[in-house]
Amino acid sequence: MTGQLFNQPRYKERRQDLRNNSTSPERALWRVLRDKQMGVKFRRQHGIGHYIVDFYCAERKLVIEVDGDSHFTDDALAYDQIRDAYLQGLELKVLRFTNEQVTENLEGVCEVIRQAIV
Repeated sequence: MTGQLFNQPRYKERRQDLRNNSTSPERALWRVLRDKQMGVKFRRQHGIGHYIVDFYCAERKLVIEVDGDSHFTDDALAYDQIRDAYLQGLELKVLRFTNEQVTENLEGVCEVIRQAIV
C-alpha cells in the first residue's frame, strides 16, 4: 500500500466530528481506556486507511468498535465484514461490542479487552 495509512488528512474533520459527537457507550468506554488506565495507550476515532475506528491501540494492534443499532442491517453487517477483513489484513485484531454490552456490562467488556492486550 502506498501513501499514508493512519489518520489521512482528508478525513481529519470527520474524525474530529466523531470525537465531538461520540455516543454515550463510546464515552463510557473511553473513560476506562484513556490515559493508559489499562496499561497501554488507546486512541479514539483513529483513521486506518479510509476507515475510522472507534478505538485503536497501536502497541497491541487492537481495534475496538462499539456498534449501535445501525450496524445490524444486512447492508451494515456486510460493510462491517469487509471493513474487518481489511483491518485483519493489516494484522489488526478487531473486537466488537454492542452499545448494550458496554452500557449494561462495562466491566465484562473491560475484561475481554484486558485479555486481548496481555
